[in-house]
Amino acid sequence: MTSSTFDFARARADFPILSTEVRGNPLTYLDNGATSQKPASVIEAIKRYYSSENSNIHRGVHYLSERATDAYEAARAKTANFLGAPDQDEIIFVRGATEGINLVAHGFIETVLNEGDEILITHMEHHANIVPWQIAAEKTGAVLKVVPVLDNGELDLNTYKSMLSDKTKIVSIVHVSNTLGTINPVEEIIEQAHKLGVPVLLDACQSVPHMPVDISKLDCDFLVFSGHKLFGPTGIGVLWGKREWLEKFPPYQSGGDMIERVDFEGTTYKDIPGKLEAGTPNIEGVIGLSAAIDYVNEMDRTGALAHENALLKDATAKLSAIEGLRIIGTSVEKASILSFVIDEIHPHDIGTFLDADGVAVRAGHHCTQPLLKRFGVPATARASFAFYNNFEDVDRLVDSVVKMQRFFK
Repeated sequence: MTSSTFDFARARADFPILSTEVRGNPLTYLDNGATSQKPASVIEAIKRYYSSENSNIHRGVHYLSERATDAYEAARAKTANFLGAPDQDEIIFVRGATEGINLVAHGFIETVLNEGDEILITHMEHHANIVPWQIAAEKTGAVLKVVPVLDNGELDLNTYKSMLSDKTKIVSIVHVSNTLGTINPVEEIIEQAHKLGVPVLLDACQSVPHMPVDISKLDCDFLVFSGHKLFGPTGIGVLWGKREWLEKFPPYQSGGDMIERVDFEGTTYKDIPGKLEAGTPNIEGVIGLSAAIDYVNEMDRTGALAHENALLKDATAKLSAIEGLRIIGTSVEKASILSFVIDEIHPHDIGTFLDADGVAVRAGHHCTQPLLKRFGVPATARASFAFYNNFEDVDRLVDSVVKMQRFFK
């Protein structure tokens, strides 16, 4: 079975870990929604940095420091170009999307939110896009409002439009649900918010690895993603924000490298991005993220997406045919994420049984407890695909599920 002209076999060979065997079975890695695997080029870039460039950045005048600084700032420019951002200084390197959202929430606590203001999120948000806004509401007296999700896993857009008002101070929304796979119509969501002058934060963790995301076209006000889902290292992420917002925010953390001058009488801060990047950053992570962006830029993204969609279609059809199995999230527009439950078998048992066959899926609430409560389940098993997966992976997943059902019956 083929999906497109995309050469997934060649792409698969770029990822050393995919040749691993698990208990005598070939690794079937279907946990890409949690973290993606890393191509050899990313691994080599990190090794090269520590072998020949390792030094602290910005403050040194020696050769190694200049090399590391140049690589770090080149990665900033590359990331801006990757996202279609007009100004590289609007790229803030953070530990991950979680820190990026917390940074924005902190900025709104300090500069925007007052008692009675409203923060708008959705029922399908990751905990990282719920809890920071709950804290913001608690600290300022603002009110957190939640856009409902329909039975098929799509947002209730009519209700969303009715919830927007002059009290709304920010909309913070996921682009692609990490549990349902739903691709939200963010262009329309942003347009509706902007009609009332409301800024929008976009959680692009699950979209950036699978599809082009162009800030210049979306016109969101903030965007976050994590490097480890984009085939890069853990512990590195990106916050992009419009300059007028980032300049308005006070420092999120304070310390070295974010200052112009320090006296005991007072301190002056750098302009962005320095003001929001205190201390020694994750230089290795930025170097690895830069290599990951190079890797993604060089691939046939259209072909890769078509291949992932074909995998999703195949897996959906085969899993749906299994008696007692129910897929959670059936929206028309979906990324390559499949969450499912099976009658009388706990998702943790599903994950454990599949692992015995070398099939790696996620089992649990996926940091979306309110969403799963909405669908009346405490947890699901989740298979999430990347371009380096193939149709044999789908068949191993399905075969293992069928085998498990026989065992439990």
